[in-house]
Amino acid sequence: MLPMKTPPSQPTRRSFLTSSLAAGAALPLVSRLPAAASHRPSPKKILVLGGTGFLGPHFVRAALANGHTVTLFNRGKTNTELFPELEKLRGDREQGDLEALKGREFDAVIDTSGYVPAHVEATATLLRDHVAHYQFISTISVYGAFGTRPDTVDETTAVATVEDDKVAEVSTIRQSMPFYGALKARCEAAAEAAMPGKVANIRPGLIVGPGDNSDRFTWWPVRIDKGGEVLCPGDEDGQVQFVDVRDLAEWMLVCAEQRVAGVFNCTGFQGRVGMRDVLSACKCATSVPVTLTFVSEEFLRENEVGAWMQMPLWIPREGRTIVANQRAIDKGLRFRPIADTVRDTLHWAKTERGDKPFARTGIEAEREQQLLAKWHERDVQGGGK
Repeated sequence: MLPMKTPPSQPTRRSFLTSSLAAGAALPLVSRLPAAASHRPSPKKILVLGGTGFLGPHFVRAALANGHTVTLFNRGKTNTELFPELEKLRGDREQGDLEALKGREFDAVIDTSGYVPAHVEATATLLRDHVAHYQFISTISVYGAFGTRPDTVDETTAVATVEDDKVAEVSTIRQSMPFYGALKARCEAAAEAAMPGKVANIRPGLIVGPGDNSDRFTWWPVRIDKGGEVLCPGDEDGQVQFVDVRDLAEWMLVCAEQRVAGVFNCTGFQGRVGMRDVLSACKCATSVPVTLTFVSEEFLRENEVGAWMQMPLWIPREGRTIVANQRAIDKGLRFRPIADTVRDTLHWAKTERGDKPFARTGIEAEREQQLLAKWHERDVQGGGK
């Protein structure tokens, strides 16, 4: 079991860049439990629905490190080599196959794989008399499309809706994608209806860190580690939010141990973090020469450079929704220094992700250089921003 450590100070523009990048790359998949509670309860029996993707393994490792017994329930098709020492129950929620769960008793259930309301309703209904805590991993996408409104949302903000007839037609994860946020909100409601007062509906933002194959964050540490001049997007002080997968997993464990119920936004940070802060952390994680060149939002728009996927993390200022997270912080959510997230993500990318191309995120190298040349030419000609 890993020793408990005093939680790091919360990231600020000054402090997070001074964290010990030079101390050497830590093992990226080892959990570091937060000191959100000074007293840990007795060992729990925890059921994880899923548990073999990105978030699930981090939670399982955190739970095992803290002395809990973990059982997995899934189809047995993804990362089957993981956790050979654990009990693994087989079933398929899309097929209505929950037989392996019948008659089982657990202290807590962690639902990392619920996308369809009917699946969550069936699972929570089956388990409601056999568990004390049901934790559903939702998303801040329940609030509707981001990048379209410059406001602040909290847990009381209205969630997206979808018509009953469309919900009734959805029976697979693939079918749920067009209504992702609204269906997640319906899943939350289904869990609460089945187990009133026993449910924690946790709404993460962008989840990043070692093991993240979505590349929506990983692209930046990898790109900056290649060195040279880097095209950086828009307002360099524009606020960005994400959560390290290990911080999320460790706080999920705290909620399970303490039977925390309610709705919680779970994304960074305690204090404002801007795009330059994050990219400077990436720069500090490499030893190669790097120049960060921020270009204006107007320039990016004129040259049809897309936000979020072509320029990961970036949302233009006119649609930059901020997600309030104080409720989760009050319940013990903690954030490691962003420099640690960058360092460990880069280490993972180099040692495990390998040279796999970034097919969905980022901008092609040739296109990046063309845009940088155009930006500098614009400056020489006095074109301004």
